[in-house]
Amino acid sequence: MTIAWKERVRWPMVAVAAVVLIALGAAGAWLYMRRAMGTQTASTTSAAAAGDGMAGRNMPAPDGAVAAGGGAGPATGAGTTPLPDVTITLTEEAAARAGIAVTPARRDTAAGSLRLAGVVEANEYRQVAVTPLAAGRLTRVTVALGDRVTRGQSIAEIYSPELAEAQTRYLTMRAEFEAAHQELVRTERLVEIGAASKQELERIRAQHTVHATGVEGARAALTLLGLGAERIERLRGASNITSTVSVPAPLTGVVTKRQANVGLNVDPSTELFTVVDLSTVWVIGALYERDFSRVSVGSPATVTTTAYPSLVLKGKVSYIDPQVSADTRTAKLRVEVTNREQQLRLGMYADMAVEDRVTTGVLVVPRTAVQSLGARQVVYLVEPKQPGKFVEREVRLGDRVGDDVQVIAGVAAGDVVVAEGTFFLRAEGERRGLRSGGAADPHAAMGMTPAAPAATADIQTANVRVGDAAFEPSMITLRKGVPARLTFTRVSDKTCATEVVFPDYGIKQALPLNQGVAIEFTPQKAGDVAFACGMGMLKGMLMVQEP
Repeated sequence: MTIAWKERVRWPMVAVAAVVLIALGAAGAWLYMRRAMGTQTASTTSAAAAGDGMAGRNMPAPDGAVAAGGGAGPATGAGTTPLPDVTITLTEEAAARAGIAVTPARRDTAAGSLRLAGVVEANEYRQVAVTPLAAGRLTRVTVALGDRVTRGQSIAEIYSPELAEAQTRYLTMRAEFEAAHQELVRTERLVEIGAASKQELERIRAQHTVHATGVEGARAALTLLGLGAERIERLRGASNITSTVSVPAPLTGVVTKRQANVGLNVDPSTELFTVVDLSTVWVIGALYERDFSRVSVGSPATVTTTAYPSLVLKGKVSYIDPQVSADTRTAKLRVEVTNREQQLRLGMYADMAVEDRVTTGVLVVPRTAVQSLGARQVVYLVEPKQPGKFVEREVRLGDRVGDDVQVIAGVAAGDVVVAEGTFFLRAEGERRGLRSGGAADPHAAMGMTPAAPAATADIQTANVRVGDAAFEPSMITLRKGVPARLTFTRVSDKTCATEVVFPDYGIKQALPLNQGVAIEFTPQKAGDVAFACGMGMLKGMLMVQEP
């Protein structure tokens, strides 16, 4: 009995122990998972704090676009409180060595300019495709590609049986007309003496009219085949028939195409040459949607080229395409300029500065007067009563106005600023520890706000692969006001993209083969920002969105 009771007690105890062990194991696993989850949540929270809530603020990128990652939030380098003034004192010798040059801040009534990349094209209203008037075979070509021709000059000759047949027909019709005319004269005399009836006279007059009409038709056919009026008048018999017709130049210009070679069989639809009058040319650029309101037909424009740096051509916008390209979201803009010296060649790249809105009373300083301290811009004021003293003052900049830049705050009209030698003053201030400047941004003096020094988590980043025929990706989404770092890597030696250009930001950077090139800036305006290769063949787009 005792043994049986012990057996009955052992089995429940074993079951209880098993349950306890299972519970302890589950509790341990739960604690481990809770600890792991707590660590992950803290990391995510930290990342979200560093990114200022990117999960809730990022906007989805459109199809084919990539959103630059790596943090969000406003740039921390520039605050709302302006920097205090700093005074830098130089001796007269030090100022002379620095090449200090000063100029007053002034108010200027000037037009802002919109810079566009353009391509030189022929004036299509002064471009003619030359075709023969008569069918036949080319027997002579007198001009070569690139030759200059004058209006009416013979540039080719054609042996044309069709022309010979037309001359024979003309001689036949003329002979028949002359015979009909003599018969009419005789009949009129016979009617006068009563030897012929009036009915006979009317019949002969009708035949005379038919023959006269036939002569004029044959003459018109010869004219259409390229035979001149003088040659037609000399056509009196079979000995005057010619089977060769010349092809004249339709205008004074340059032969830009030649498909004509001796022995070629041609007809009136065969294009033999293209002659272009290059005294005026068109410069075609791409106008983005955001700039449509800034430009109109008639806006003054200035055209320059890298081939001739001293050549400045003035023109006006003569046409803006009413259609927008679905691929680039741009409309073609055309500026017509004179080309009397024919320095502009078809297909050349050119830079266009198109005047947009007129800004009245703009306070401007030279762009060379501005230096960058991190995310801030400063100028150096001259103390008129204290020679050798220069006051470093923070300014807020607006748009570029030619070689100047608009100053929104920090400088008053008449203040004398340093125009040359500002880099020396900035370096001297940093050397003396008067101001911790950081690396200068070469684009800040151009009216841009450079990327503020920030942690990697506060910078938007994107990698762009530069291949044979495209940027990959070609569309990148950024957020306004957040520093960005775009790394371009050229992986092909066959591509034309040996450099990348951001025209709106004044950035131009070489792209060595298989080397990543980082470009840092802070997008300040929402909208589309274009970038392209140095030749303008490959193009991409930044979509800057409101945060």
